[in-house]
Amino acid sequence: MWIEPLKLTKCDESSFYLASPNFFSKKRVLEHYGDLITTEISKAAGKPYRCLIEVSATETAPKNKFSEDLQLPLPNMNPRPYNGRLLRQDFTFDHFVVGGNNDFAYSASLSMASKNNSLPNALFLLSKTGMGKSHLSQAIGHYILSEHPSDRVYYMTAEDFSNEMVYAYRHDSINAFKGKYRDQCDVLLLEDVHHLSGKERTQIELAMTLDTLFESHKKIILSSCCLPAEIPKLNDKLRSRFSGSLISNIDPPDFKTRVRILKKKAKRNRCPVPENVIDYLAGELTEDVRQLESGLIGVTAKSSLLGMPIDIRLAESVVKNIIRNRENITIDTIKKLVSKYYTIPVKEIVSSSRKQAIVRARQIAIYLSRKYTDAPLQAIGKSFNRYHATAIHSIGAVERALKENGPIQKQVEFLCNKLESGKL
Repeated sequence: MWIEPLKLTKCDESSFYLASPNFFSKKRVLEHYGDLITTEISKAAGKPYRCLIEVSATETAPKNKFSEDLQLPLPNMNPRPYNGRLLRQDFTFDHFVVGGNNDFAYSASLSMASKNNSLPNALFLLSKTGMGKSHLSQAIGHYILSEHPSDRVYYMTAEDFSNEMVYAYRHDSINAFKGKYRDQCDVLLLEDVHHLSGKERTQIELAMTLDTLFESHKKIILSSCCLPAEIPKLNDKLRSRFSGSLISNIDPPDFKTRVRILKKKAKRNRCPVPENVIDYLAGELTEDVRQLESGLIGVTAKSSLLGMPIDIRLAESVVKNIIRNRENITIDTIKKLVSKYYTIPVKEIVSSSRKQAIVRARQIAIYLSRKYTDAPLQAIGKSFNRYHATAIHSIGAVERALKENGPIQKQVEFLCNKLESGKL
């Protein structure tokens, strides 16, 4: 906000001159960043330089006349949706790596963003966590806002929608809530719709909202880790509406795509990584895009902090702390680990007990089973004598607790470290 508005106006043998939008900006930059700028410019030039900041000519405009030139801009601010969460700045189509695993989902998303009327006006992005469905969903929002700035784009999770609806009912503002989504929304980006399982009132309200948006030819982009038919306790009308969308699956990236993802992210972060290290990371980190990002960040950070060259040896030291030996991690292994560290017998964890301590241990075990095994949700639920919907609820409860940065986060991190290290 403070640096980007500065413009280089001239430079001589001993000084460089910057133009600032106003006196306040000049004062702020000199106090907080002046020494840093001078040091970096001198370092780049190879000799001492002075930094001089002058107020640009627009500052001399008459004070009694409004001038937009006097307004300090906020550069590179993301286009913000009219409601809901902020779109991530890097989640655009330009930053998305297309491969055989996601080419259909990418094409469908780009077509939807381009307002291609040959497609249904609803898109259902389907994938496991970390495969890029959130990236594509937000990329659609970015594209539409850049091409049609007046469009009202709402981006949120299904849980956000549900919480907002409950708040509206409690504060007698349900009509305003309905009007906002049915009459004031041009594009709805709704993530994690599988979390609607069992929320009957929310499902009814969302189904009516989607009907209105469909009839008005508005754009709807949904995402989930489950097919509509696999989401338990979902009413028939909403299931039918989900199923009527264009369903686009995103699979795990293959080796070539993983290499391209790593190269693109390394280039964007301006971190040169040798070709053999890229190939090594792509060969070892095969689960999802987030794991690839973790490996790349780990390698570059460790190299920078320890002053070590980026080579295979360094990459191996990072990968061993990330990679998981899935064949050695089973649901039974997780049950035993949770049982040991919470001192709760396995038979209690899988029992019908509703004691808070047992419920929490059970939820964490179910969450870890989903995270560390390839077992479907139905199988995980059955292993804990629970229905599919209960497994989804447990995973959601732990995910919410992790966001609170409290004791649950520390406990889950501890258990994850145990599973990944193999020291159970």
